[in-house]
Amino acid sequence: MDSLLQGGFADPVLHSQASFRAIMDALANPGTPQNLVTPPSISHSLSPELVSTLLTLSDHDTPVWLDAGLRATGTIGTWLGFHSGAPLVEAPEKAVFAAASGAGQLPALDQFNLGTQEYPDRSTTIVLAVPALSGGDTLVLRGPGIKDHLHISPKGLPADFVAQWTANRALFPRGVDLLLVAQGQVMGLPRSTRIAEGH
Repeated sequence: MDSLLQGGFADPVLHSQASFRAIMDALANPGTPQNLVTPPSISHSLSPELVSTLLTLSDHDTPVWLDAGLRATGTIGTWLGFHSGAPLVEAPEKAVFAAASGAGQLPALDQFNLGTQEYPDRSTTIVLAVPALSGGDTLVLRGPGIKDHLHISPKGLPADFVAQWTANRALFPRGVDLLLVAQGQVMGLPRSTRIAEGH
């Protein structure tokens, strides 16, 4: 139990501010990895990057969805409740933030809260742990925050990711935002970004 309650930032204020800046920079500059402050992981299923983003983004006003594997033991929910006060929800569409330990644990993007025309900012921000932010199939990004276009190649995305994202992008200003995390870094894919398969 002690290790569970200690599993946070060594300097909560400073480190959460640094990670918050990294996440905001990642969303403002889609496809460009930013460095997170990564505390020790409390569980082999919860990567340090997921720990960092959950600690940074969640509080008692932000319902959080965890994938089935992360929910299974109850330990992670207890840890999150202790450090942030965030309530857990089982229905993806009720989540402000969602954390998935891999693409195989992630429901379809349209299962999450997509926001409304009046309140598009109430949609879910999804944090997906991937094996690496490079070395996978090439994707081409265009849109706000990107000069002309940008190539990325994260590993471990859902097989039909581009089709799912195209449908998500078509909902703009509604739609989910996505944070990919791996190797101490975060890459932002906001709903305004157009994504196509590279050639």
